[in-house]
Amino acid sequence: MLDLAGQIDEAVAVIRQRWPARAHAGIILGTGLGSLAQHIESEATLEYEAIPHFPRATTTSHAGQLVCGRLQGLPVVAMEGRFHAYEGYTHQQITFPVRVMKALGAGLLIVSNACGGMNPHYACGDVVVIDDHINLMGGNPLIGVNDDRLGPRFPDMCWPYDRPLIERALQIARRENFAAHRGVYVAVTGPNLETRAEYRFLRQIGADVVGMSTVPEVIVAVHAGLRVLGLSIVTDMGLADALAPHDLNHILAHAAAAEPKLRKIVLGILAQEAADPLQGT
Repeated sequence: MLDLAGQIDEAVAVIRQRWPARAHAGIILGTGLGSLAQHIESEATLEYEAIPHFPRATTTSHAGQLVCGRLQGLPVVAMEGRFHAYEGYTHQQITFPVRVMKALGAGLLIVSNACGGMNPHYACGDVVVIDDHINLMGGNPLIGVNDDRLGPRFPDMCWPYDRPLIERALQIARRENFAAHRGVYVAVTGPNLETRAEYRFLRQIGADVVGMSTVPEVIVAVHAGLRVLGLSIVTDMGLADALAPHDLNHILAHAAAAEPKLRKIVLGILAQEAADPLQGT
């Protein structure tokens, strides 16, 4: 981890050549959710290949570019496509963009994903505001010698997701009249989907939804001192006793159809941040 600070500085220097603003928030857009980036008043767009030390997005539906601009009047940096362990990247590589967002000034991270629902009260297209998570990915981005410039050796994970932001997101959903749940996200490595026995196990240990991302980024965000809001869209159901084969096209379609709900929450959160940036800190 001791070489990270220099790598972060190199990435920031390249971005600053195109975008000198100080970011208020970083946004990570998951599978099928990249269209939110179209609502950003773009001031600079950089392909990941142009940024030093950034991995390359290889997943279907991930555009692979960093969009810098304004959303609800606030300067934001949005990842249109993220990285995953199943692509062969280390957890430090996966989370490197979060470090860069922090160095660009961000104090807030909004992270989204498509997920499988295991709570029988959920349905495809529902939004889940992440209350807590379980890490079953077999790794951690903080393993190795700690660089105290980036964060503490043993970051506390009592509340990795900011409680005021959780409440605010649920209020926005109620106001906009769509279903949003407060639930636990479990992260697995993938890329295969789960067996019936695995879905049953994951549900029994307390998870409401399952996915292949988010947790590494959130761990690093907490390590870096960022407030975090996590949002999942249920794109398929993993009910162990009523399981049917999943189709990627259906998953992407559910994500795209539900994207306006996620967009309303993100825009609502940022509007309140713009009105009262100290609220919830």
